[in-house]
Amino acid sequence: MAERPREPFVDYVDILHGRTALESPYAAEIPAIRETRRLKLHPKATFFVGENGSGKSTLLEAIATADGFNAEGGTRNFNFASRASHADLYKWIRLGRGVRGKRRSDGFFFRSESFYNASTEIEKLGLHDIPNSPYGNVSYHEQSHGEAMLHLFSDRLRGDGLYLFDEPEAALSPQRQLAFLAGMHELIEREAQFVIATHSPIIMAYPDALIYLFDGDGIHEIEYEETEHFRVTRAFLTRKEQMLRELFSPE
Repeated sequence: MAERPREPFVDYVDILHGRTALESPYAAEIPAIRETRRLKLHPKATFFVGENGSGKSTLLEAIATADGFNAEGGTRNFNFASRASHADLYKWIRLGRGVRGKRRSDGFFFRSESFYNASTEIEKLGLHDIPNSPYGNVSYHEQSHGEAMLHLFSDRLRGDGLYLFDEPEAALSPQRQLAFLAGMHELIEREAQFVIATHSPIIMAYPDALIYLFDGDGIHEIEYEETEHFRVTRAFLTRKEQMLRELFSPE
């Protein structure tokens, strides 16, 4: 029997340029965002890749905020702000919800750069003090960044939800990135949908996914082996001495 088609929570993202005036118009002028009107999402995993400053985290943040998540991370019940630094591009975002779009039972937005702030809010709300808390009973501030992130990933996320991750690899060793990949697969098997902005050639290797490259011409679908992340990593590992000589050459 053929596997039934997976229904996404969010089927596509529309960027409605000029929908309203933005207080932070710089986000709309990022080339990848300026040239894009609609982005189809994979029902299992979609990856945003590209150079620093290409707009992938900006768009991910806008999607999360448009879906009701706190801009600094957390669930849709979190309501805190350490510093109002996020763009208001979310005002231009319209989410095309799949059949299950309003029926999901879980969701989380993880931002590596503001996970400290989200951890402080979790502690402030006393969520670690609840018996059998899904956040664990040890403060994330008492763990390393990587340990806290993986405990959140393995303990808090249940599946049947939309999970948005911005650079989850930032605090993870290669071995822990593999653990993240395995955990991600387990959650997808439990009907999760992921959208991830990443630089990690390990994490973006998930086999049943869409990869979008953000560049000066817009946002384009790209194959894993065609990404710069894969090609540069492979070239370095297979021709390390030659690449080091070229990098360190005075010329």
